[in-house]
Amino acid sequence: MADNSIFLIDIDKVLREKAGKKAKRIPRFVVSYLKRIVHQDEINSFLKGVSDKTGVDFLKACMDYLDVKLEVNGLENLPQEGLCTFVSNHPLGGQDGIALGYVLGTHYNGRIKYLVNDLLMNLHGLAPLCIPINKTGAQSRDFPRMVEAGFKSDDHIIMFPAGLCSRRQQGVIKDLPWKKTFVTKSVETQRMVVPIHFEGRNSNFFYNLANLCKFLGIKFNIAMLYLADEMYKNRHKTFKVTIGKPIPWQTFDKSKTPAEWADYVRELVYKI
Repeated sequence: MADNSIFLIDIDKVLREKAGKKAKRIPRFVVSYLKRIVHQDEINSFLKGVSDKTGVDFLKACMDYLDVKLEVNGLENLPQEGLCTFVSNHPLGGQDGIALGYVLGTHYNGRIKYLVNDLLMNLHGLAPLCIPINKTGAQSRDFPRMVEAGFKSDDHIIMFPAGLCSRRQQGVIKDLPWKKTFVTKSVETQRMVVPIHFEGRNSNFFYNLANLCKFLGIKFNIAMLYLADEMYKNRHKTFKVTIGKPIPWQTFDKSKTPAEWADYVRELVYKI
């Protein structure tokens, strides 16, 4: 497969697109630093090497490359019949998405779709497993339709309802509030909701940077630039994954608002 048909990281191109003519004024050491922090050469080399792999095979290649080991508890809770929405906390931003897709994709013979807004979703190998939900730009008009199609499909859905990976808040590393989409759409399409807890964390540097940006009121998610670096820091580790008992869609009745139900499931995830 030709390199131009797969997604490769190109910091020079991104800067040209974002900064236009001003890109030339950006000092080379800054550009070199950005390339290093996003691990441009290493990731591109990996992507070229696995350009023939897609779906669960691609996830397996990622697991091997990152040397991710898993301790999975609660496999007996995975339903054998009916469709599910799997919802998990999002502590890492890299290995957690790959690992959950691998575990569930293997169990359900590839019948899974991610519903996440992440850099990972640009990857050629993941494309068959993805419903892209980038709400900015050209895709924004198609967002409701793509979500609708995903939930009405015969695939199980994997979601990280926080949207962003976990932050440190008042000394505790935890997801930001969960969005209610998984509740409303699971009820609408009569899907069970299966809560999953993924144990892991990023570096203190990452959390401090995210909090500093928030304190300074910086809208751009600078911390996201460091997610690749965090992924490399988390290589060769074992992560504990706990799958909770399925929650019937009928549970989400009118006694709580969808947002309150989303918060209920979020708290449940941290207790399993």
